[in-house]
Amino acid sequence: MKEIVIISGKGGTGKTSITASFAYLGGTDIIVADCDVDAADMHLLLEPNLAQTEDFYSGELANINQELCIQCGKCAEVCRFKAIPVVDGKFIVDELSCEGCGYCARVCPVNAITNLNSKAGQWFMSKIKTGSTMVHARLGIGSENSGKLVAKVKNVAKSIAETEKKGYVLVDGSPGIGCPVVSSLSGATFVVMVTEPTVSGLHDLKRVFELVKKFNLKSGCIINKYDLNIDIAEEIEKFLEQQGIVYIDKLPYDENFTKAMVKGLTIVEADNGLLKETLVNSWEKIKKEALI
Repeated sequence: MKEIVIISGKGGTGKTSITASFAYLGGTDIIVADCDVDAADMHLLLEPNLAQTEDFYSGELANINQELCIQCGKCAEVCRFKAIPVVDGKFIVDELSCEGCGYCARVCPVNAITNLNSKAGQWFMSKIKTGSTMVHARLGIGSENSGKLVAKVKNVAKSIAETEKKGYVLVDGSPGIGCPVVSSLSGATFVVMVTEPTVSGLHDLKRVFELVKKFNLKSGCIINKYDLNIDIAEEIEKFLEQQGIVYIDKLPYDENFTKAMVKGLTIVEADNGLLKETLVNSWEKIKKEALI
């Protein structure tokens, strides 16, 4: 079983649209893992039929038992995060500000404060329109530990793939180089970086490649909307050659991408021209590279 991870150095490069197309082309031989848990949107294109939902707990939050609390204020005094304000004459915990450090519980003279497991989000398992399975998630508003939620999504997806003897796990990672991206890359067989021909696109491609290189992972690149700036697209190609990154292919700017998304379709469903042909060839090349 091979694990293919699609990432981008910045948002808006077309990463998720391209990943959804590969998910469609992969059919029933892949398990999809949407690891962009902060802003998951693969479901908009793959029509998930929800089969399982589970709460995800990670980290802790302070909880004040108002029946035991003597309103001494010592907890508020030591809280460096200003997470224990007074509301209606009572000390309460602001869940968005609390870091779960437990210091307030240690100083409480009457043991009125305990730390409870914090619900950080939910993860889901769904059947998608290809007949395969997608594991996806939603991080709670203001919640941390996105990297741990990504790890949960990936582990569930890999477990399903192993049980069902699927050939691939296809991971849609978060943009950027933060904790969820690091978690997405862990254990990858092949990494596909999606970029665009802009100054920021090239800059962020270099940053995300530095991260991929630290993991010693084999990687390739797709240049999306390459014809918006031919000069920078050529700069990107030179960078790929210099760094030994597999040049997968380049896609032209085409409004059919947007039209397909509006209809809730992947581009390979909505287009029968150059876009579809390029993506089909790209997917075949990615599969070959993942096997090397």
